[in-house]
Amino acid sequence: MGKIGLSGIGKSALLKLGRDKQTYSSFDQINGKHPLKSAIPKSYVPYKARKRHGGKVVYFNFPLAKEMGLIPNDHPEKLNKELSQKLLDTFSLIIINEYDLINNKQFPKNEIRPNNYMATRYLQLQHPNKKGETSGDGRSIWNGQFKGKGTTWDLSSCGTGGTKLSPATAINKKYYESGDPSISYGCGYAELLDGLAAAIMSEIFHNRGIKTERTLCLIEFENNFSVNVRAYPNLIRPSHMFMYLKQDDLENLKRMMDFYFKRQVENGVFPKKYLRLGKGKIADCARYDILEDFFLNRFAEAAARFENDYIFCWLDWDGDNILADGGIIDYGSIRQFGLFHHEYRYDDDDRMSTNIKEQKQKAKLTIQIFLQLFDYLRTGKKAPLANFSDHKKLKEFDVKFDNFKNRFLLDSMGFEKNHINYLIEHKFKDVENFKNDFEYFERVKSDEGLKQVGDGVNHNPVYRMKDFLRIYPELIASSYFEFDKNIKTLSEPFDASEIHELLVSTYATSGDKQLSSYRKKRFWSLQRSYLKLFKCVLGKFYKTPVPLLNKMQSNASDNNRYYQITGDSMITLATELLEKKKFRTKSDFNTSILDFIRLNSPTSELNLDDLSREQIKFLKVIENFREGI
Repeated sequence: MGKIGLSGIGKSALLKLGRDKQTYSSFDQINGKHPLKSAIPKSYVPYKARKRHGGKVVYFNFPLAKEMGLIPNDHPEKLNKELSQKLLDTFSLIIINEYDLINNKQFPKNEIRPNNYMATRYLQLQHPNKKGETSGDGRSIWNGQFKGKGTTWDLSSCGTGGTKLSPATAINKKYYESGDPSISYGCGYAELLDGLAAAIMSEIFHNRGIKTERTLCLIEFENNFSVNVRAYPNLIRPSHMFMYLKQDDLENLKRMMDFYFKRQVENGVFPKKYLRLGKGKIADCARYDILEDFFLNRFAEAAARFENDYIFCWLDWDGDNILADGGIIDYGSIRQFGLFHHEYRYDDDDRMSTNIKEQKQKAKLTIQIFLQLFDYLRTGKKAPLANFSDHKKLKEFDVKFDNFKNRFLLDSMGFEKNHINYLIEHKFKDVENFKNDFEYFERVKSDEGLKQVGDGVNHNPVYRMKDFLRIYPELIASSYFEFDKNIKTLSEPFDASEIHELLVSTYATSGDKQLSSYRKKRFWSLQRSYLKLFKCVLGKFYKTPVPLLNKMQSNASDNNRYYQITGDSMITLATELLEKKKFRTKSDFNTSILDFIRLNSPTSELNLDDLSREQIKFLKVIENFREGI
């Protein structure tokens, strides 16, 4: 037989064949191998994994994959046969767990992956053992890591089968078959609805500049189960570290901190020069000083951001529900509020969660535990946690939290970065005055009292204060132009009853709607303190109010969107998306999700004339739930 030339199969087809092979070979890096295994053998439980049949890729995060370097930047945002198959080959897995081994279950050898996968160990509040001896990834495995574009990423999958580290195994003292219908979380499976909601919400948060793990892909199985693949440059949690502190395991604690430090340097979080610190006690202490300040800053910033943005994140002493750099993880305990629902508590069967106001104190407690941890590393002796309750670093945390909170609030008002720096440095008291007035109204509660809600309890707020931040620059602008550009009108507050009526929420009872003389004075004070900051920036940076008003209107509109997604609207929308999935191709469904994420990005322009009927319906759902939890 003679040689087949390019014309034999078509030059374009051959080139495409080579391009596809090259394009998706990058996924071969993700094969269960991870340096944590050799660095700290005690940090995980090894599991063999096998092919899980019947999976369909229903979502792939093209922007994330391009950012990571998994696919080229010019790859079309369309799922093709080759890409879908590669995702299934890489991530459609289920572990061979203790139940399988005890019952001598047999599986085709060619479907068993050659490398072990990790279920990592860490502290968990819901476990009877409070030292991390039985807890960790209960239904997840780490797929490994990927190095691309100068960053090393960790990847993990939720819904890959029940491990020995699940609460059900620890509490009931038995191993479970993966998918056992008699239990929920302990069965090791994940639900597609939860995975889709987390995928959308995490990407929206990321686009707002909030640190969070992100979903790379979702693989659907029958009965609405899924494998949810997540990625982040460093998936280590405080609970991975605190476990060794609780176990008095100095050797592995040191290994974990060294491992974390090295990854942060490799990823450019810390300067490369830190790799030259060398070895020995002096070098170790230098690393601990750097990490101590890093954690303090990140947790002060995260707590302030959560409070400013109305993000409910169940922080507690175990350091489980958050990443070590303050990033969000595990969207099962994350909610985005439309108003400052500061008395909402999640009911977790045997305990109630913290509320959003208590998150600062829990973040501060996390730092206190870090102080105990680093003292243990430096001295080799573990002092009681109470010894660090008055540590100077905790006072520093309070200062940094307040600074971040002020900066986030000024940013929400629409000020630019140079405005914010000036106000913080030169007009600190005026900033504090406005924050106090603003927070007073955020915290006004309905006289209806504490009520049961779907998954916990709540005491509804009365005012929509994000609306105040979005609307008030527009009111100033309209007043300025209405009164012939008379600068004096910029210092005159609007009628308190008008502002009250603009901001009162649908939760308000008839009693809440009555404006008391005290609250009327507070509305005057709120506006005066706002206008004082406005005039400070105006006098420092501008000759006329117009440029400042334009900037503040635009920025405040982006930062306090009318169509702000909440936890309830997210679940409703994810449910509607899944109901329509059967009428679409995989690529169309994936495109619909990506379009919805972009629709909710801070800088997206919402021109209703340009939106599809489906997108308008989505916005209507968001509007219906915009005040909720």
